Amino acid sequence: MSGADINTNELDSTRQPAGKGRVRVKVCGMTNADQVRQLDDMGVEFAGFIFYPRSPRFVYSHMPAAEIKKIKGRINKVGVFVNPTLDEVVNTVDNCGLYLAQLHGDESPKLCEKIADYITVVKAFRLSEDDNVLWKIKDYQDVVDMFLFDTEGAGYGGTGKKFNWQLLKGLNIRKPFFLSGGIMPTDVEGLKAFQQESVAKDLFAIDINSKFEVAPGVKDMERVRKFNHDLGGLSEPRFGWI
Repeated sequence: MSGADINTNELDSTRQPAGKGRVRVKVCGMTNADQVRQLDDMGVEFAGFIFYPRSPRFVYSHMPAAEIKKIKGRINKVGVFVNPTLDEVVNTVDNCGLYLAQLHGDESPKLCEKIADYITVVKAFRLSEDDNVLWKIKDYQDVVDMFLFDTEGAGYGGTGKKFNWQLLKGLNIRKPFFLSGGIMPTDVEGLKAFQQESVAKDLFAIDINSKFEVAPGVKDMERVRKFNHDLGGLSEPRFGWI
């Protein structure tokens, strides 16, 4: 569906530890290149960079595009946008060397489809307790590559508030999705239980952010490492990747 592909071969062949059921991890709100490299070393599959100027984790306040582009390795760089234009996404993807675009605003299916012709698109949905999930996603089902489910909030972007996973229970999403919304280090067992639900056949990755920080955009890397390990990731850093 998209013109740019994520490193799925690498994910499948080298990131899957022994045992079935490994769920991928995305750490969002990255603002430091060294921390991104540490994520890569510990086997985290996705690093999110926020390109929304009103976010306290707006990446351009910390790193220029050239520095983001220089970040290499097997980690997939995800750009998080809120109501961008097509040109804004295309230029940012090219300038920063991104693999995925996560759309976290009120983007129309038509715009999403145009962006998905250029890069893999993750459409985020902010859900409240009363939302009909399948109704909200239906117009995007055939135009984007993946979904992300987060908690409804007053503004755009992540709220840090706990997402009620029960809203997804029993649903057939029919598209890979990221699970987000205030996920904490103590949620490992709950996430493992969620993986046993029928809806989790489409669970692609867990998205973490503010609950793993010492300050906005600055991650507690030991907390991330332990969470990744406890979910079934790699316990020891891996070095020497180009």
